[in-house]
Amino acid sequence: MSQYLLGYDLGSSSIKASIIDARSGRLCASATAPAIEMEISSIHHGWAEQDPATWWTNTIAATQEVLAKSAIDPKAILAIGISYQMHGLVIVDKDFKPLRPAIIWCDSRAVSIGDNAFHQLGELYCMESLLNSPGNFTASKLKWVKDHEPDIYSRIYKAMLPGDYLAMRLTGELATTISGLSEGVMWDYKSETLSEVLFNFYGIDQALIAHQVPTFSVQGKVTQQAAERTGLHVGTPVTYRAGDQPNNAFSLNTLNPGEIATTAGTSGVIYGVVDEPTSDKLSRVNTFIHVNHLKAQPRMGVMLCVNGTGIMNRWLQNNIAYHGKSLSYIQMNELAEQAPIGSDGLIVLPFGNGAERVLQNESIGSSFHGLDFNRHKTAHLCRAVQEGIVFSLGYGFEILNQLGIKSNVIRAGNANMFLSQVFCEIFAQITGTELQLYNTDGAQGAARGAGIGAGFYESSHDAFANLSCINRFEPKSTSRNEHLQAYEKWKDVLITSRTKASPH
Repeated sequence: MSQYLLGYDLGSSSIKASIIDARSGRLCASATAPAIEMEISSIHHGWAEQDPATWWTNTIAATQEVLAKSAIDPKAILAIGISYQMHGLVIVDKDFKPLRPAIIWCDSRAVSIGDNAFHQLGELYCMESLLNSPGNFTASKLKWVKDHEPDIYSRIYKAMLPGDYLAMRLTGELATTISGLSEGVMWDYKSETLSEVLFNFYGIDQALIAHQVPTFSVQGKVTQQAAERTGLHVGTPVTYRAGDQPNNAFSLNTLNPGEIATTAGTSGVIYGVVDEPTSDKLSRVNTFIHVNHLKAQPRMGVMLCVNGTGIMNRWLQNNIAYHGKSLSYIQMNELAEQAPIGSDGLIVLPFGNGAERVLQNESIGSSFHGLDFNRHKTAHLCRAVQEGIVFSLGYGFEILNQLGIKSNVIRAGNANMFLSQVFCEIFAQITGTELQLYNTDGAQGAARGAGIGAGFYESSHDAFANLSCINRFEPKSTSRNEHLQAYEKWKDVLITSRTKASPH
C-alpha cells in the first residue's frame, strides 16, 4: 500500500493542509480554510489577536477537504507535520481551554516590556544567551498578561506557541520544541535550558512552559476525538513541528551555512542559515535556533521580517475596484506589469501591521507618497505596493549583508507574492541575487519534515530528492539602475517618515 505524509501550515490568513506521496514526494492534494482569509482582531492600537478555536475549526475543514480531494485511506497517512505562525502566545487552563485570544506575532503591546528587559539584563547576556533582545516576543507577551490580566494569568496551566496548540488539539499532548522556545526568546542558548535569568526577571514560573520534544520525533498521536472531527486515523503520529519561517527554509532544503530562503505571505521574510551565533545589536533582525540544530553541529537562522507584505496587498485588494469591479490577485499582478518602474513617482511604505523590528520596533504606519490624481491609476497602485514591499525587504537585506549573511542565490517557494512576475523581477534587481522558485510551500515542507521525524526518510537528501527549481529571475543590467534609483527615492521617504514619527 502506498504511504503518504500530511503537512499543515497554520498561518494568520488561513490553514493549509497538503498530502504528499511519501516515496515520490509528489503533491497529491492541498486544501485551504477558510475560503475568505481569517480576520486579525485589533481592539486597541497595536494589538493583534486571533481565537485559537478558529484555527482548530479551519484545521478540521482543511483536513476533511484534503482527504476528500486526495481520495486516500487515512490509514495510509504515515505521519503529520506542523508549520505555524511564529512568536504567538496561547494560554490554556487545566482543561486545555484557551483563557483568552492568542496574542499573535504582529501584536505590538509588549514592545516596551521587552525593551526594558534588554536594558536591565544587559546587551551581553541577551545577545550571547538569548541571541536577541526579549523584544516583542512570546516571553514578553506572557509578561504583559501577568501585568495587565492577573486574574487570567493566575489560571494559566500552560503557555505555548500556536503550533503547540494545534499539536495539542490533534494529540492531547502538551509539548514544545527548543526551536520554538528560541523563537519565543525563552531559551538560553549557552546553558541549553529555559532562560532562568529572563523568567526570574519577569517573575514567571518556568512550570508554565511545556516540556521539550525534538523537532523531528514522535510528539504525540491523533486521539479518538480528533480523528472523529478531522477524518484522520486514530494513532497517526505527529512527528514534526516548526515555526513558519524555519519551516519555509527547511521546505526549500535551506539547511547549511550560507544558504538563504525567502517568503512573502502575510509577512515577508529573508532567512539566512549560519553555524555560529550572529546577532544585530539593534535587534532589527533576529537569530533563532534552526530546525536541524545540534550541539555538535550548530545551525541558526538569522531572520529579517517585514510585517506588512501580503497583508498590504490584501488591503489593497479589499479596498480598490477596477471599473467598478473587485480584482483578483492575478488581475492585480497583470495591472502591476503595465505600470513603469518606480510607478511614475508613487511611493508606498508598507509598515501598517504593527511595530516593525527592521525599524527598531517603530510603528510608523503605512502611507502613500506622491499620489497624483491626474496621473496615477490602478496599475500604478498595484505596482507601487509591490515595489514598496520589495524595497522594505531589500532594506532589511542590507542589514543581513552587514552581518556577513550574503549569497548570490535566494530560494523561494512558488507561492503567495512570488506568484507575481513583477514582484520576482523587482526582488532580483533590488537584492542583486538570483531568485530561484521551487515547487513547494510550507505545508509540503511540513509533510517532508514529518517523513524525517517518522524515520521514513533517512536524511534531508532523501526528503528533498524531487525538489526542483521551476523558475529563475536574475538581475538585469538593462533595468537595474532604474530599480535602484526608485529604491533610493523610497529610502529617502522612509527616512523622512521615521523622523516625523519619532517622539524626539
